[in-house]
Amino acid sequence: MLELDAAGHLAYKRLLPPQMISPVSPERARWIAITSCMLMAIRAFAAPEQTANAITEIRSVLQAQQDAWNHGDIDGFMNGYARSASTVFISEDTVRRGWETVRDRYREKYSNRSKMGTLAFSDLEMTLLSSDSAVASGSWKLNRANDQPHGRFTLILKRLPEGWRIVHDHTSAAPPTP
Repeated sequence: MLELDAAGHLAYKRLLPPQMISPVSPERARWIAITSCMLMAIRAFAAPEQTANAITEIRSVLQAQQDAWNHGDIDGFMNGYARSASTVFISEDTVRRGWETVRDRYREKYSNRSKMGTLAFSDLEMTLLSSDSAVASGSWKLNRANDQPHGRFTLILKRLPEGWRIVHDHTSAAPPTP
């Protein structure tokens, strides 16, 4: 190991040899092995349940958004997004940052019930990236009197104190069908 000596020069110092560890009794070794196996089993069985719970919670967020939209409630729809200045929404060729900016965009573009139509999400896929982050993708469709715009979306969600929330939304619209 290299260290500076009193004069400020680099000097090689030999590391102390590892200390001798006393052998473990057979009873203690058995206790360690059993405890280790139990902890691994608990972790193995808990992970799928945590994943299933997270996916269910994320589906609930998206269902609540769809329900709020279909009741004409943009603020309720926006509850699915993180109320943060760092929330990102990308559509068309524009990046919008901040929860309020995204809400203002929805309010402007969908200023009345006829413009909102009825929203349906489909083809939902969710992947848990960690215990507090996930990616979701799917299709969206608006049924309106004069048209049926539709497209795809990819969302990044984080588990926040208030629950799973969208922190990044990239939504695209398909070309209108004639």
